[in-house]
Amino acid sequence: MIKLIAIDLDGTLLNEEKQISDENKQALAKAKEKGVKIVLCTGRPLVAMAHYLQELGLVDEGDYSITFNGGLVQKNDTGEIIEKKVMEVADIHRLYDLAQKLALPLDILSDHVVLQLPTAPGKKSLYNTLNKLLQFQPANLADLTDEFVLNKAVIAYPQAELDPKIKEIPAEFHERYEIIKTRSMLLEFMPKGVTKAYGISLLAKDLGLEPAEIMAIGDEENDLPMIEYAGMGVAMANAVPFVKEAANYVTSSNLEHGVAKVIEKFVLD
Repeated sequence: MIKLIAIDLDGTLLNEEKQISDENKQALAKAKEKGVKIVLCTGRPLVAMAHYLQELGLVDEGDYSITFNGGLVQKNDTGEIIEKKVMEVADIHRLYDLAQKLALPLDILSDHVVLQLPTAPGKKSLYNTLNKLLQFQPANLADLTDEFVLNKAVIAYPQAELDPKIKEIPAEFHERYEIIKTRSMLLEFMPKGVTKAYGISLLAKDLGLEPAEIMAIGDEENDLPMIEYAGMGVAMANAVPFVKEAANYVTSSNLEHGVAKVIEKFVLD
């Protein structure tokens, strides 16, 4: 029996206009009425998804979200962090040097603030076009201290230049960090071991749930760990091929209310 549904946002719950269809809203509301935990899992901070939580009625005591790709587990009603794993200043220094060698702009997320570092003068990060609700500010490496909560680092740049540069990242960085593309022009760096599956597993432990009682729905590379972790891993029809191959079930696309359809089939029926 499914007791928790973990759902990605972009390309999964949201359509191309970043909206939630009425069909998806109704299915999620019915599942919540049955006592199923609805947990949004995203690379975003909580503040950048607050309007979706309000829209879905997921702001009560006992509602949770997985943010920063599994780096934080938070209570939706208060924002309280109940589980976390973040970066250290030394990590940012290391990634700063890498971004300079790649000649690409580096942004650091500290909660809802994006610190934009001067690693590639003349090249502008695209991250502000992807997350308009965040606060962006220029920063220097020397500004970063242990007082900052350093959630993740990102490189947001046109895919044509980004993809070849990814191949130049030394193996030691892949050994030290989780490095994943979450969109065509977005590369993210997380502490090693931090994935959406990691965040869900911490919440599941807190709630006394087993993987067999969890459904995870997603479409992109960063959704693969949670799809493999959950007892019922679901890929969208628009998912990348290897995510569909790993899933237990492939539902309709995000433009065809795929989230609603799989919940109706396996949770509500």
